[in-house]
Amino acid sequence: MVGGRPAAGGPAVGGRASGGRASGAPAARIPTVEVPKEKRSMAVSGYRSTGRRRGAPRIALVLAAASATLMGCGLLGGGDDGSSNGPVQAGVLNQPGAPATTAPAAPSVPPGGAQRAPTGEPVTLEFAGDVHFAGSSAAGLTSLGPIIQTLTAADLTVLNLETAITTGGEPASKAFTFRAPPQAFTSLRAAGVDVVNVANNHGMDYGPTGLQDTLRAAQAAKFPVVGIGQDDVEAFQPYRTEIKGQRIAVIGATRVLDDELAAAWTAGPGKPGLASAKDLPKLLAAVRAARADSDTVVVFLHWGVEMRSCAGEDQTGIVPALVDAGADIVVGSHAHVLEGGGWHPSGAFVDYGLGNFVFYASGVSATTQSGVLRLTVQGRAVTQAEWVPARIVNGLPRLATGSDAQAILAAKGGLQGCAGLNPNPPTWGAIPVTPQGGGAATGGAATGEAAAAATPTG
Repeated sequence: MVGGRPAAGGPAVGGRASGGRASGAPAARIPTVEVPKEKRSMAVSGYRSTGRRRGAPRIALVLAAASATLMGCGLLGGGDDGSSNGPVQAGVLNQPGAPATTAPAAPSVPPGGAQRAPTGEPVTLEFAGDVHFAGSSAAGLTSLGPIIQTLTAADLTVLNLETAITTGGEPASKAFTFRAPPQAFTSLRAAGVDVVNVANNHGMDYGPTGLQDTLRAAQAAKFPVVGIGQDDVEAFQPYRTEIKGQRIAVIGATRVLDDELAAAWTAGPGKPGLASAKDLPKLLAAVRAARADSDTVVVFLHWGVEMRSCAGEDQTGIVPALVDAGADIVVGSHAHVLEGGGWHPSGAFVDYGLGNFVFYASGVSATTQSGVLRLTVQGRAVTQAEWVPARIVNGLPRLATGSDAQAILAAKGGLQGCAGLNPNPPTWGAIPVTPQGGGAATGGAATGEAAAAATPTG
């Protein structure tokens, strides 16, 4: 399929779509792995696509080479007053002041390297962090603003929707509860978002009524959601799409649920709820099932500890099992601050924390450092990674420029070491390319929502 974004139609939970957005102005990049391009496959029956254009040039942090110098381009947005500091030249990835722990050297051929060698057409995926529409972030119900130019630049864009989509229900007995009207799906689609993960510690803030309303709203909007369903099978069902002949699956799940709510919120046989990654065997089974008929498998997890910027054992400890089950990309959110991203020693790509995205934080702080992770994927291989820096201003992300962009890039890049991740992709060397379709430092101590709520919302 030439051009086109994943279909807006189709099932709201899981589902399939097909397409691929048209290319535009490139960001600063290192050369990708050169492999022969496969012939683009015909669209699978029932798949649809619509067009999407790339936006304006933007600064991107290329995570793919520690020694690469990134040339900045002018970006929209800027500081809290919305001003621009002009073009910026970002430094090397590993900035001074980064944690002393260094990531292991990327193996020349990682475990499973032959299976992870680049195959097929390059596809661009983008990921962003936590989104709700409370407080000042309610402005996002109308438009997410200039960041749309970045979100529409990818073939597929995924983020974490940290709210129930409902106007009813009863709030859970907890300090922070979020809900938004169905208009949220309209705004997200207009911004270029293709699918959202709802498996998180706010997805059922308004109880069973809120859950059913969320599912109905997604179905009415034909907006794909993952990590939620009428039972555990549906909640763990991946979103599936085919772009440029590449079959992509996205699974959503959460490791974070309030102890007193976990039983009620967890989807089970015949029981509506969220996909709980606390049941690791069930998550691994979903990954294995997706691996069987996908070229690229993505797992989007809600995990970690609020305000902790260095990934802990609760995160790093499950990545090998996810990779062994067939995950190619593991991304996450929940900490409300940025965490490290890069290549795992296995060769898979992991980003432990994407930070906040549409969130009621403001001011210059760790909770307002934001951005978009952009990955270039060829089958099982992530050949290139970029971080597009942004700053949350009055609840919405604005593309960062000047010294602010440099600070955000430094913060993100400097967290690779404590996460045990590599800034470079593996070198696959002369591994033969298989035919397309063949085979399958602790931050602060404050609570994230509490810290964010304490900041001025403008």
